[in-house]
This record gives sequence, C-alpha cells and structure tokens, in this order.
Amino acid sequence: MKMFCRTDQQCICYLCSVDQHKGHDTVSAAAERTERQRELEGSRQKLQQRIQDREKEVKLLQQEVEAINHSAGKTVEHSEKIFTQLIGLIDKRRSDVKQQIRSQQETEVSRVKELQEKLEQEITELKRKDAELEQLSHTEDHNQFLHNYPSVSALSQSTHSSSINIRPLRYFEDVTAAVSELRDKLQDILRETWTNISQTETEVDVLLSNPKTEPKTRAGFLKYSQEITLDPNTANRNLLLSEGNRKVTLTSQQQSYSSHTDRFTTCLQVLSRESLTGRCYWEVKWSGTRVYVAVAYKNISRTGSGKECGFGYNDKSWSLICDNSSYQFMYNNIKTPVSGPPSSRIGVYLDHRAGVLSFYSVSETMTLLHRVQTTFTQPLYAGFWLPYYAGDTAEFSKLK
Repeated sequence: MKMFCRTDQQCICYLCSVDQHKGHDTVSAAAERTERQRELEGSRQKLQQRIQDREKEVKLLQQEVEAINHSAGKTVEHSEKIFTQLIGLIDKRRSDVKQQIRSQQETEVSRVKELQEKLEQEITELKRKDAELEQLSHTEDHNQFLHNYPSVSALSQSTHSSSINIRPLRYFEDVTAAVSELRDKLQDILRETWTNISQTETEVDVLLSNPKTEPKTRAGFLKYSQEITLDPNTANRNLLLSEGNRKVTLTSQQQSYSSHTDRFTTCLQVLSRESLTGRCYWEVKWSGTRVYVAVAYKNISRTGSGKECGFGYNDKSWSLICDNSSYQFMYNNIKTPVSGPPSSRIGVYLDHRAGVLSFYSVSETMTLLHRVQTTFTQPLYAGFWLPYYAGDTAEFSKLK
C-alpha cells in the first residue's frame, strides 16, 4: 500500500494503480504525505495565530471586566456619599420644620392661654358683682337700697370681645401643603433621574443581549416583570384608585383630588407613576364593558377633545381596546381589528430600545394579540381608560 489515489482519496498497492485505478491521479504515499504535511503545518500556523488572537481578546475582555468592576465600585461609592448627603439635608430640613411647628404651637398656645386667663379673671369679677347685686336685691330698707344701688349696679366695661374668634389653623395647613408639594417635586425629580439612569446602556449589555429576541413563555416574560402603580395626580376625578394605587374603578361620584397640571380633565384616564424604559412586562386584570390598556408619552394632552388626550387617538399613545367579545388596537386614530381568545387578563411586553410593544391574552397559555414595531422617542407610561359605565375596573396584577 505504497501508492495513493487522489481520485478516490485512498491508499492502494502498485498492482491496483495499473488495474482498478488505471488512469486515476496516483502518486506515492510518501509524496502525498509530504504534500499533506505542508498543508498541516499551514493549518497549524493559522490555528495558532487564531489562538493567539483569541487569547489577546480574552485578556482585553478581562481588562474590561476589571475596569467595569472598578468603575462600578467607584460609582456605588460616590452614589452612596451623594445619597447620604441628600438624606442628611432632608433630615436637617425635617428637623427645622418640626422645630418651627413646635415654636408656632407654643406661641399660639401661649396666646390662647393668656386670653383664657383674662377671661377667667373677668368671670370671677362678674360673679362677685352678681353676688353684691343679689345681696342688694334683698335689702328691705328703701333708702339704703337707693343709696347703694348706683355704686353696686355700675358695671365696668369689658376689655374683651363678647365673641372669641379662634384663629384658623392656617399656618399648620400651609406647612402640610408645602411639605406635600416638596415630596411631589422630589418624586418627579427622582423618577426623571431614574429614567435617565435606566436609558444609559453599556456595551456589555449590547453584546450579551439581543433586544429583538422576545420571550417565548410566560416564565420568560416574568423575568422582565415591572411593578407599576397609578399616579393619583393624573387620575380623572371620576376614577377611584385603590389597592395601593394599583387598581382603578370608574365611579359616578367625583373624588376630592387636588388640582394638578398632570390631571386628565376630559377623558376618564390615568397614567402610571413609573416611567417605562428598557425591557418591561406587566399584566392587567380588567372587568366591565370596555377598558383601554395603553402606554403613552408623558406629554400627552390632559385636556381637550378625545383626539388630543384619548389613548390611541393620537401619535403619543398606543392602546388595546378590550371588550367582552373582541379586541381592537388603536394608534393615531386608526383602529385595527384584533383576533384572539377573550381573557380578563392582558399581558403587555415592552422593549423600549428595540421599539417593540406586544399585547397578549393570558390564561393557561399566552396568545399574541398584537405587536407594534416602531421607534419610541420618549419614556413611556402605562395607562388605563374606562370610558363607559360606573363599576368598570382595571388593575395591575402582582407578579411573583
């Protein structure tokens, strides 16, 4: 077997080279080995070069990991210091406000007690005068009665009003309102800051995740579950919030919400307190006649016609309309019929960076109802619209 047939790629003997393999491309096995040996050396060189290149890349990635860990550690350290300073400032302001309230309390109580003491002294004097008058009334001698009457009956002028006007507790109410306003402003600032932090994406995240890959199972979606609450400052006055601001119910009686520029005044709508960026998943339980499950930009109009502020009627909101027997998707005043199994539970998946918004019917399985592929230019907020009958409800489910 000292020959090699290149045509059939096998070792052969000399007799076969002039018989079965006659006319084939044959060489000695040694010559073929020499040729293949050169190819092998070339392959090894390429392989070793790739190994070196990959080892360099591994080293670079290791250096990047060290840099990430160092930078993250420094950022955590700085963030802790900044938050500690913020907490200290808030605690100092809390102490100042408490001291001011107690000081005002002491001043007001002292003023009222001083007035109270003066009134009690006047009451004592009046009772003494009344006793003298009673004694005079029993005097039998007419001359003595008439002689003493002018001096006894004379009443001194009261130095106090007959009607005491208690000062309204306006100071304390104003302090409460000011502190509440401060809380709302801080919450807004923290939400906007968190949105900016959430939108910051690292190269590692881009390399390790494919934003266009949507989960296939409910368990996969739950990895991105987002806890969402409703913002009372956005709720129309005919919407009642409950269950820790996770549930909204349409009522015929207006709620005593304070005035706020974020409140929907025309449409029976409410938005979430949390902004939504990155990948998010949440589920909605609804009941009643018709409920709009929506997402919207924060700058959607709060007044005006339905086209201006209604979820799905403009280019600032996307909405799935849920009826007892059908679904419709609506964006920019265009309705699209949606087919799918009716369900009282709707799953919503958002991949903000990839521009994906999907609605699912959730029961024992998840059925895709409608998917949007677009470009989101602002953080989104989850919302509900309950346009028809009192008693209709929508609620963000607690996901484990």
